[in-house]
Amino acid sequence: MQGELLAALTGIIGLVTGVVVGVLAGSFFRAGAVERPTPVPQRNDGTTLPPGIAEVLSALPSSAVVLDSADRVLRASSAARAFGIVRGEELVIDELLALARQVRRDGVIRETEIEVAVRKFGPDATSFAVRVAPLGGTGLVLVLAEDQTEHRRVEAVRRDFVANISHELKTPVGALSLLAETVQDASDDPEAVRRFTDRMQTEASRLTALIQDLITLSRIQGAEPMAEPTRVELGGVVEEALDALRMPADAKGIELVGSGGEDVTVLGDEGLLGTALRNLIANAVSYSPKNTRVAVSVALTRNTIDISVTDQGIGIPQQDLERIFERFYRVDAARSRATGGTGLGLAIVKHIMTHHRGEVTVWSKEGSGSTFTLRLPRPEDRGQDAARNNDRQEAAQ
Repeated sequence: MQGELLAALTGIIGLVTGVVVGVLAGSFFRAGAVERPTPVPQRNDGTTLPPGIAEVLSALPSSAVVLDSADRVLRASSAARAFGIVRGEELVIDELLALARQVRRDGVIRETEIEVAVRKFGPDATSFAVRVAPLGGTGLVLVLAEDQTEHRRVEAVRRDFVANISHELKTPVGALSLLAETVQDASDDPEAVRRFTDRMQTEASRLTALIQDLITLSRIQGAEPMAEPTRVELGGVVEEALDALRMPADAKGIELVGSGGEDVTVLGDEGLLGTALRNLIANAVSYSPKNTRVAVSVALTRNTIDISVTDQGIGIPQQDLERIFERFYRVDAARSRATGGTGLGLAIVKHIMTHHRGEVTVWSKEGSGSTFTLRLPRPEDRGQDAARNNDRQEAAQ
């Protein structure tokens, strides 16, 4: 009997102790005094994205695709779908799919370059630098594709520029070297010396013009639009540009005419605007036949001030119109060199217009002549833009 009573008391004490411990533990958990045990992470079977991966992918500028263990697309950025790399739940580029399977098998990161034909972005293929990597041991594979089209275009332009400038500099320098040797051999013939020295002066002038154009292009290329332009009277700019080309125009019997620039002002750099206009007039004179006319006119539209240079020259073929503003691009290389052009004039004009928040346009027809137009924003529009920028800066502060 005494043993049974002792056992009952022991059971009651154990029950009370258990209840008290449970209550205390609950209060500790609620107060944060005791940390709850962390759940054991479940193993990813290769069909779901690990936590945080979606957020990381959304911040990437590249085209990003995550494939599951069955090659289905779990996640694809909007860029990947826009470029046609992914359709629905499928990675449609066979080369990338094969690469992803290799990476899943051996876990080795791989890189390659591919070309993808994208109708939305034109007939040319888009170049991608691709990197494929496993996502831990989950069976998932990450495909990153970086658009390299613009980078390749810039590299091609750079290579063309280096090749072209090398050729353009080599031509007059080689001619000067050859003429100097010829003058030395003909030292006892005054007439020959005079003729060869005239040629040397011509080549030296061409070299000087080329270097000056390169300096001008380097100064304005890539420059930001002017923060504080000044008011420029277009009448004076037009008259000065016409006077500068009067002599070569008179030599060919070409009449130079200017109109519409009186009392018209724009905001910009007077020197650069004069350079752009002189380049256009010089081209018009060079590519116009004798006894024709070159007209410079200024017109006001609702939002712009247009300065047009119209000639009655040989015109430009339709297929060349999109490329004539490229550096060193010539429609007729032989004729351009015969007229002493450097091949940089129209490129300079284009950059000057960009510098002024404007543009240069061209209309041309073979055998009928060309019209180049410098289109500048009206001063009041520039003032409104500046006021809006100031308002934004004040609001940000």
